[in-house]
Amino acid sequence: MVWIETPSNPLLRITDIAAVAALGHACGALVVVDNTFLSPAWQQPLTLGADLVVHSTTKYLNGHSDVVGGAVVARDAALHEQLLWWANCLGITGAPFDSFLTLRGLRTLHARLDHHGRNAQALAHWLEGQPNVRRVWYPGLPQHPGHELARRQQRGFGAMVSLELEGGHDAVREFVGGLECFSLAESLGGVESLVAHPATMTHAAMAPAARARAGLTDGLIRLSIGIEALEDLRADLARALARAARVLAPPRELRQAVAAR
Repeated sequence: MVWIETPSNPLLRITDIAAVAALGHACGALVVVDNTFLSPAWQQPLTLGADLVVHSTTKYLNGHSDVVGGAVVARDAALHEQLLWWANCLGITGAPFDSFLTLRGLRTLHARLDHHGRNAQALAHWLEGQPNVRRVWYPGLPQHPGHELARRQQRGFGAMVSLELEGGHDAVREFVGGLECFSLAESLGGVESLVAHPATMTHAAMAPAARARAGLTDGLIRLSIGIEALEDLRADLARALARAARVLAPPRELRQAVAAR
């Protein structure tokens, strides 16, 4: 089995699904795509050659952060029958009420994603111009290394934005402490905006050296952009960035001493 996550978490790397599917099938492997970050509205891996698609229904499909669940979708009937047999055998099917809530969320999926995407695109461009932001990762930015591939295989660029702050852990602590509209949480894809610090949250189990090799620095922050008013989100991030910038500025006493010399 070949497993693809595209865009990847948290650096939003883009994988060519069609190319990997062709290589996997040539080796006799099943090709599985985790499509949680985009949902079927923004990306349809089965049309690109994948055999199976996996979703965390907790995220965009439900969209209201009140369900824990997942879904597996097969390209052909035979594989679908195997999934049904194992789900029944192992007892891992979703509960009726969770399924009801997920179906409720699906009814507004396209409307929600349209708003998510507009907010994310605008904030990613704005964050690029902030002085204490070292780098921004968002496939919708032309300089993103996977931008052209994302344009070809996706219908939208998503609503996940990652950025690296100057100042590492200390700056992140100040940044998160200055947020009001963004809640600190590991989840994503709900109508509300969330912020996560991979080094101490989603990827804390990795050794520091492994995180460094993967490009997950101490200053990396992952944002799940919600559907709140864009002006409110931008103002919230601006306040947090201003607070984080204090880590980089020398204390007033030191500045005064330097000036006196």
